[in-house]
Amino acid sequence: MTYNTQFVRLLTCAALLSCQVSFAQNRPYTTLNGHSHNDYEQPVPFYAAYQQQLGSIEADVFLVDGTLFVSHTRKDITPAATLEALYLQPIQHTLEKNSGYAYPKKSTEVLQLLIDIKTAAQPTLQALVKVLEKYPVIIHNPYVKIVISGNHPPLDTWDKYPAYLLFDGKKGVIYNATQSKRIPMVSADLQTFSRWNGKGVIVEEGRKLIERWIDSAHTAGKKVRFWGTADNVNTWRTLMHFGADYIGTDHPAQLSTFLQSQQASSFHGDSSLVHAIYRAKYVNNDGQGKVKNVILLIGDGMGLTQIYSGFTANRRKLNLTQFKNIGFSITASSDSYITDSAAGGTAMATGEKTNNRYIAVDATGVKLNAIPKLLAPTRKSSGLISVGDITDATPAAFYGHAKDRSESEQIADAFLGSNVDIMIGAGEKHFTKRKDGRNLAGKIEQAGFTFTTDVNALNTLQTGKFLLINDTIGASMLNGRGGILKAALQKTMTTLAKNPAGFFIMAEGAQIDYGGHANQLPYVVTEMLDFDDAIAAAMEFADKDGETLVIVTADHETGGLSLLDGDLEKGTVFGHFSTNDHTSVMVPVFAYGPRSMDFRGVYENTEIFKKIMAILKGH
Repeated sequence: MTYNTQFVRLLTCAALLSCQVSFAQNRPYTTLNGHSHNDYEQPVPFYAAYQQQLGSIEADVFLVDGTLFVSHTRKDITPAATLEALYLQPIQHTLEKNSGYAYPKKSTEVLQLLIDIKTAAQPTLQALVKVLEKYPVIIHNPYVKIVISGNHPPLDTWDKYPAYLLFDGKKGVIYNATQSKRIPMVSADLQTFSRWNGKGVIVEEGRKLIERWIDSAHTAGKKVRFWGTADNVNTWRTLMHFGADYIGTDHPAQLSTFLQSQQASSFHGDSSLVHAIYRAKYVNNDGQGKVKNVILLIGDGMGLTQIYSGFTANRRKLNLTQFKNIGFSITASSDSYITDSAAGGTAMATGEKTNNRYIAVDATGVKLNAIPKLLAPTRKSSGLISVGDITDATPAAFYGHAKDRSESEQIADAFLGSNVDIMIGAGEKHFTKRKDGRNLAGKIEQAGFTFTTDVNALNTLQTGKFLLINDTIGASMLNGRGGILKAALQKTMTTLAKNPAGFFIMAEGAQIDYGGHANQLPYVVTEMLDFDDAIAAAMEFADKDGETLVIVTADHETGGLSLLDGDLEKGTVFGHFSTNDHTSVMVPVFAYGPRSMDFRGVYENTEIFKKIMAILKGH
């Protein structure tokens, strides 16, 4: 088979090759994959797209009375809108500014100027060559590529045009080997494959046609561009999934933002992170019997999409999704439609709504007693765990008091009066390296506690009252924290279980929230997976004990995360964050064990406290 025959078949899709898109689908997309469609209609032609570092810019060109104008239609032509003024002069200026490079910092990336010829090909090209010869810095530059689209001259005349002019290949046209060397890319109207409108998915028949054509072009070493597409995130994402090399848009800034967020917004399935699931036994799960112990697990910033991203990454399974009794918590604070962790934590710890930033004080500043303190008369033990700073808002609400969550030293001071027996987390400086010069370790040990900053001591501690405060506990999973959350929960459960009166434990997966604030989906997913692994330990303990209630919830959702694509088999997820802060949406409440049915329904976050206290009092 000759190269000519092979390439013809590739472009016409006569050869039914593999349906798998392998050439570009898994490579990282950047702004250079962006194509500014009808760029001349931008408020600032060329520069609007170039400043976003899009890699391809399109100009429709008309030859009128010897001058090359840029316009969408002949009737829209304006005297100032010449190809030279809007594109060639700006490109020349850019090259001179960048010392001959198309992009700053001596980047060797290539800028493509796609000239879509709208008038007769031969006279227009003759005029174009004449104009381009005035710009040797462009036509002899390895970092600028000029590609002719639209009306082409006869194929047998291509060799008469300068080598710096390349041509945009057309679907179904027969090219010989010499001609194909001047074709860096092929373009096609998406509507010839499918009548897709950019919403939902393309039906299988159209999808297969697109996949085969793209795969054929890539096999021939040609890049691919589609026109006639919708211009939205779903379309961009779909074209990327197919492996299209250029993503067309009329909105360069939006596409640039989207492309720049790809790494942060994508989690690529990692089988090494998949954890085994504890098989729920549902001991006394729907019963109304005695509850001696309560384990409250708070996934800070965890909404439904954070959960589902973890579910996807873990290949269709989570410990959390085995829970059968589910409700929803309304999270608004006293002074805001959108709560923060201080007010959210206070609501669950004390049963009272308060202002944002307030820690276990009411909206007027009066101290509120939290669950550990209120359980003191019952002689129940309490433990607090966080893989964040233990003086941060959520755990702080269960033992500290402050009118501003930033008062970390004041919060740490409150520990000894809190009736908390075990506390594990980060934040050493608030206890031992304080601004006021005090070291609380000695005072805490005088009160009968073991105070340690040695994480390795977790498994050897024999006392029933201890603080383990070490900043490595506050590292992220991405930075190697490991399974300390699960280990700390297991140690706390087995230690406090020695108390015949029972216990209360609050353990926080703090950094799901951090990932949401950072708009980093890999951060969110890895923290969600770690939190779910800790949930397994609580479920197993509850099944063995028979008198332990496990509650899993969140203080709020963080990031406004939506999930736009994914693969349940491969564990890949693609999302979009609408904010780097909290949102107002209700958060789920999952319950497991005796009295778990009490947590069904929709209720204020303060009801979580009230339900816990009523259950522990035997009501």
